[in-house]
Amino acid sequence: MSTSPDRLLLTQTFIRIVEAGSLSAAAAQMNTSQPTISRRLQALERSLGLSLILRSTHALRLTEAGARYYTRARELALAWSEFESDLRGAVDEPQGLLRVVVPHAFGQNHLIGPMAAFLARHPRVSVEWLLHDTPPDFVAEGIDCAVRVGEVSDPAAVAIRIGEVPRVLAAAPALLAGRALPQTPEALAEMPWLALLPFYRKEVRLQRGSETHLLAIEPRVTTDSLYAMRNAALLGVGVVLASEWLLRDSFASGELIQLLPEWHGAPLPVYVTYPYAAFYPAKLRAFVEAMRDTVRLLG
Repeated sequence: MSTSPDRLLLTQTFIRIVEAGSLSAAAAQMNTSQPTISRRLQALERSLGLSLILRSTHALRLTEAGARYYTRARELALAWSEFESDLRGAVDEPQGLLRVVVPHAFGQNHLIGPMAAFLARHPRVSVEWLLHDTPPDFVAEGIDCAVRVGEVSDPAAVAIRIGEVPRVLAAAPALLAGRALPQTPEALAEMPWLALLPFYRKEVRLQRGSETHLLAIEPRVTTDSLYAMRNAALLGVGVVLASEWLLRDSFASGELIQLLPEWHGAPLPVYVTYPYAAFYPAKLRAFVEAMRDTVRLLG
């Protein structure tokens, strides 16, 4: 395939059409007109001698060739961007303001220390540390990157998986008083529960090696706050399935007891996400690497 600037632009336009979902959305993201986007797509299809997208008044659908082209083109585009960033990195010192969105609990507990270490290594960088549990609008809010716990579904953002968070079952001794210690997942269904949005509400999926058990629950309290859920668990309100790092100190103090240690929830993936761009500044690249090193240490 030719690597002329025209072909690269046509390929980048095709990738953006697929990820934006329409020609008009791609045009808005690329700051150009819909007819221009349409002409680029037609030019790419003519040069390949293939139809890549089936167009109707209501939707776009990739052809088989289009799906294959998108998968490979996106890999090449990301590799090229990383290559250019590496070249610039030799002379590009991290500097300036970095605006980062992080989850409330994870951002307060696990990431403040690594953020401070990152700033110590890069004295010309400053950070705006924003605690939100919902995905940011990178462009509208002026956000450089976000740390997300859980799967990322935004097709307009790069998502770099940097690790995972183990989850375990726990309850307070007060909740277990007068009860037999649960020995099976089924026994947990008879107990009161605390539910954490958006990860579970009416059921939890437990794992033991290759074995999986789907457990229906009736939560007494449903919350979107890890800290609120843990504090309710400490008071004996219900059983929790929560991040191991959140409960570790409570296990050590005896305030909580780990239930069914051989069973656990599926680990939650952790990503650093940021919008697609032709060039990523050194401050962002350095921060991504700092977060990658941090989350690798979770256990």
